[in-house]
Amino acid sequence: MILPDFEIRHMCREHGMVLPYDEELLNPASLDVRLGDRLMLEEQEHTGMLICSIANATAKDPFLLMPGEFVLAETQEIFNLPDDIGAQFVLKSSRARQGYSHMLAGYCDPGWHGSKLTLELQNARRFHPLPLYPGLKIGQMVFHMLAAKPARTYAVTGRYNSQPHVQSSLG
Repeated sequence: MILPDFEIRHMCREHGMVLPYDEELLNPASLDVRLGDRLMLEEQEHTGMLICSIANATAKDPFLLMPGEFVLAETQEIFNLPDDIGAQFVLKSSRARQGYSHMLAGYCDPGWHGSKLTLELQNARRFHPLPLYPGLKIGQMVFHMLAAKPARTYAVTGRYNSQPHVQSSLG
């Protein structure tokens, strides 16, 4: 079952499912999420990804994601999913229409906790850059109630718990 607005509100206010919780981000069956302060960029001289702060970027003076460029980004929000609630990140349609693309790795298992969501973003446009800055509403989380608690939650099995910043692949 997908959680409606009043259940999302209750889980965030009473159980800290999403921190910080902002009522203005609540939709009928989802919660908007915003871009955080850090990106991970690919550089030609390095085989891995390098952390880049965009904390000082603004809507008027953003970091520019160039056509075809790929970055890992983080949400402002920290997630603490209960053992019986999973979540799915979905790019906002307004962002998709502007040319943002997400690599579809946005499922969050029950029990995932203490972490910002790492987003895999790409500029799908051919000629124009796209702005990135903290606070940009980039997507929304849809929360799913399980019929029963799983035998083992992500709190036990997961590698990406307690990740307070953007995180590259752990394998």
